Amino acid sequence: MAQSSSPTPKGKLCPPSVLSRLTRHRVQSGETLTSVAQKYGVSSATLKGMNPRLRQGRVVAGTNVVVPPYDGILVAVPAGQTLSAVARAYGVSTDILFELNGCQLSPKVAFVPGVNWSASINQQPTGIAPLRPVAKAAKPTRVGVSRDRYPLPQPVPVVGTYGWRVNPETRKMQFYSGVDLRSTAGTPVSAVSPGTVVFAGERGAAGKLVIVLHTQGRQTRYGHLGELNVQVGQQLQPGDQIGKVGAAKPQLRFEVRYRSNLGWVAHDPQPYLQSLQK
Repeated sequence: MAQSSSPTPKGKLCPPSVLSRLTRHRVQSGETLTSVAQKYGVSSATLKGMNPRLRQGRVVAGTNVVVPPYDGILVAVPAGQTLSAVARAYGVSTDILFELNGCQLSPKVAFVPGVNWSASINQQPTGIAPLRPVAKAAKPTRVGVSRDRYPLPQPVPVVGTYGWRVNPETRKMQFYSGVDLRSTAGTPVSAVSPGTVVFAGERGAAGKLVIVLHTQGRQTRYGHLGELNVQVGQQLQPGDQIGKVGAAKPQLRFEVRYRSNLGWVAHDPQPYLQSLQK
C-alpha cells in the first residue's frame, strides 16, 4: 500500500487510502443493521457489500462489522489492469479513485465510492466484488432537460463540490456524491423534473432527504431539508415543492444518480445544474 506522503499528479500530498481507514464495529445487543448503518452515516447496502454475513439483513451481537468512512464497494483489480479500467466500469473519475486508494495506479483492491452494493454486483461470499464491464447508463434527452427546473428559486453558488474534499466539521478527507448549494433556512426546494417520490425521511448525514425517481433510469436526491412536503408514492412535476432548506445546515445537498447493473451510481451534478440555468 502506498504511503500517505506519496505525491499526487497535482503535487498535493496523497490522502490516506480508504482501506487504511476502515472501522471495525462490534455489534452490541439490541443493535440492528439499520442502527449500525445510521451510527456511521452509511447505507445498509454498503455494510452488506463489505460484510457477506449481513446480506440476510440480520446482525448478531458480538459480530465484527467492517465499516468504510462512506458509501461504496470494494472491487478486485485484475493483474495487468489499472484504476482507469475500474473508473470506466463504474463511471467515476480516475483522479478520485487514485486519491481514494492511496495514490496507487494498480492496487489489488480498489474502493469505489457512490456505488450501492446489490446481489447483481457480488454474490460471492467475499466483500470484494469482481471487476465487470458495465453498460453505460442512459442520459436524459435534450427534450427532458428543456422541461427541467432548477431546484431552488434562483441559481446559487456551489459551496461544496462533488468528489473528494475536506469535511468542514471533522477536517478529514471525505468523498461527496453530490454538491452543496448555498441557501438560507426556509428556502423552498422544488423537483427538477417529472418523477415519483421513492423516499422521504431521515437518512444519516443527509438529514431530512427526498429521493425522486425519474424516467430513463435517473434519480435525484435533495438533502439537508428542514421540512418535507411530499410523501412516498407522490407524483411530481418540475417546480413542485418537495420541502424547505433546514436551519441546521442552510444549504441544499443535491445529487444525480443513474441506474446500472451495479445499482445507483452517483455522477457529478454540476453540468446538469448548469444546463438548467441557460
